[in-house]
Parts: sequence; C-alpha cells; structure tokens
Amino acid sequence: MAGPKYLSISAALGRDIDAGRLRPGDRLPPQRELADALGVDLGTVTRAYAEARRLGLIDADGRRGSFVREAATPIEQIAPFDTGMNLPPLPLRSSMPERYAATLREILSGPAAANRLQYQPSGGAPQDRQAGAEWLAQRGIEADEDNVLVVSGGQTALHAIASSVFEPGDAVCTGPFVYAGWLAIARRLGLRIVPVAADAQGIDPAALERACAEQAIRAVYVVPTNDNPTTATMGIERRHALAEIAQRHDLRIIEDDAYGRLASTPLPPLAALAPERTWHVASLSKIVSPSLRVAYLRAPSLRDAWRLVADVHETTIMAPSLNVAAATQWLRDQTWAELVAEVRAECVVRQAIVADILPPGSYRADPEGYHLWVPLAGDMAQAQLVTALAPSGLSAASSEAFAADRSEPSRSIRVSIGGNLSRERLPRALSLLDALLHHRGNRAAPLV
Repeated sequence: MAGPKYLSISAALGRDIDAGRLRPGDRLPPQRELADALGVDLGTVTRAYAEARRLGLIDADGRRGSFVREAATPIEQIAPFDTGMNLPPLPLRSSMPERYAATLREILSGPAAANRLQYQPSGGAPQDRQAGAEWLAQRGIEADEDNVLVVSGGQTALHAIASSVFEPGDAVCTGPFVYAGWLAIARRLGLRIVPVAADAQGIDPAALERACAEQAIRAVYVVPTNDNPTTATMGIERRHALAEIAQRHDLRIIEDDAYGRLASTPLPPLAALAPERTWHVASLSKIVSPSLRVAYLRAPSLRDAWRLVADVHETTIMAPSLNVAAATQWLRDQTWAELVAEVRAECVVRQAIVADILPPGSYRADPEGYHLWVPLAGDMAQAQLVTALAPSGLSAASSEAFAADRSEPSRSIRVSIGGNLSRERLPRALSLLDALLHHRGNRAAPLV
C-alpha cells in the first residue's frame, strides 16, 4: 500500500478486525516481534499501534501488551444519495460527531455564547481570522488577520475572488480538466478560460509559458495537490516553475488547496512561493466534513482582502457562526489535525481496496485521496456508465463536466470513493465499475 508504513500497518489491523480475523480481546504481537516479522523498524510499529489506539481499534494494558478493543457502536448509516460532489469518506470509527457535540456544548455554555449566536462580521471576527492565519502560517504562508477572511466554504471564496479581482473578458489559464465549481463561476462572470496542456503533475509550465507569449493572460487557476478531477499533484520543482512564470508574466495565482492538508507530508503551497500574487483558499469541508462550511481565504494584502468583503456579504453574509467557533477552537487545540488524520487513514484503507479490485494502470489516484480519474476506451458512453453506477452508491461524474474546452472530446470519469458509501459496500461498487469497464470487450483506456 502507498503512503507511510505505520498507516499501512494500522489500516491492516483495521481490516483484520472488520473481517473478524482479529476479535475483541485478542492480544496483538509484541511490537518488537511484529517489527521483526514485517522487516520494519520498531518505531514504525510503535507509531502504528499508537494510530490504532487513536482510532479506537486497540487498547494498551501496560506489560500485558495491546489488545483488540471491544467494537464501538457504529455511526448510523443513512441511505446513500448521489449529490455528484466529491465528498470525504466517513471514517469507520469517526470521533467527529462526539467531538462536535462536545465543542458546541462548551461554546454555548461559555461566556461568549451570546455573541456566537449573533451575526458576525463579513469576512470573520478578528479572533477567527487570526486562528485561520496561524493555521496557514504553519505551511510557510505569509498570513495574519488583516489578509485572511473566514468564509462559508471554498466556493464562496472562489466567487469572491472571481467577481472582485477580475473583469469580464479577463483570461485565466487552467488545465484541460478543471474543478466544475470554478468553471461555473468563471463562465457566469464572463471570464475567458484558456486551457493549456497538463500531465501527471498538472499544468505543463512550457504550455503556460507559450500561452502567456501568445495572448494576454491575467491569471492561472490550480488545485496543486490531488487535483479535482485528475488527481495530479505538482512536485516541488513544478511549483517553483509555475511561480516563476507567474512572476515573469505578472499573473495572479488562484490556489484552490482543497486537499493539501490531507497529505501526510504536504508540499509548500504556491502562496509560500509567490505570496505577493497568490489568492490561497483552504477549506475544512474537503479534509474533515462537508458539514463544516468554513474556508480561509488568504489574499496578497490587506487591500486585496477587503476588496472581497463586499462580495462575501452579498452572497452569504457570513460563514455559519457556530461552525466558525468550533473551527477556531479545533485549529488552536489541534483537534482538526486529529480529525484530518482519521479521514486520511480511511482514505488509505479505501485506496487499498481500490488497488485490490481495479487493474493497475487503469486509473489515477492519490494514495491519501478519495477520488479516482478513470480514462475510458471503446464505445462506452460516459453518461450511461455514470447512471449505471449510481445505485451502487459510487458517485461518478463525466469528464464533460470538467472540460475547459467543451469542443474537445473527453473520455474519462471521476469516481468518488468517499461520501457515506460505507467501507463494506465499496468493494461491491468497485466490482461493478470493473465489470462495466470491461463489458462487451470495452476496457479502461491506458494511462499515458
């Protein structure tokens, strides 16, 4: 399995417990013995056991060792429905419901309860902007309460940027396939989308350079880590190259970093490489839960930030005040990091299930992400394939929804393995996808 070894070991423990190979009360091998058996160092197994304890899989009992914990009461599953959106998976033993309830009780019983139940300033109260700024600064971004806004999700942030920074007719470069939410905003506001070639690391710098030489480009839009929909992640050299081109051609950078914090070893964001020209959007919805409609929008300067406040007020007035209060507390006491780790671990487990069912080379995926990019071949109709998958709970979307140039043929689908599709239902849904891809001699197109 791809990703850190300790997460792979912890995930394997979870699978063995779920499958009944390990039962409540079973004693696990001593850490040193397991390290020797797996051919890894002791520290890796120690971290794996610690992660398993954090997820509620096992308990430690001093010298007696570690034991499989009694099964927790599972979160009630509601009937799945397909929103067509890419949603993070619900971890098998998610602690979020209990943490959220406890945090709200604490907030509403505290001295600031009355204030949290009132309208908040558009763009966020100072203490909430400061909490977001401190969080962004952990990744090397120049941020403080003056250039950070708190808004109700990444889509609100992107709308504020598009309507306040650009004029109709301004050209914005993207890859050939782009997050559909940004495309909808850009087209509605009359921005001109200029797609450039991309590869497994996202936008090709040479292609971007050519576009800037041929016409007046105002900005470039990127999802640098685990791109939606293509799953591409820009390496560090690619990020530096993009920042240098933006500086040379005076481009604005719209950095939609929806998935950056899911990576166990996150790469430097573009906002840290070109802070004077980057609008950076970091949302909690894609890394913890869509119920948290909170995103932090970092602008290059105070003046840039407050240009956006009027749009935020006109569209949503403010982010949900209790969600913001919970987010501020979680960012400061590191609860958010623990919740993200739960989602990350669930993604690693689910990607292992994918790898067991879909043939190698038939799809692209980030090992710590929760969507797939599946090229198609033969005469498969994308719309029919998407419709056929819907009853299984596997959310799929045609590449046509993400096409920057609608006149160019597109032959892929994005498949989400998150949402409230349970881990138990996932293998059957993926087996259906595999069968449909090979129906009547059809096959997934090879990745190039």
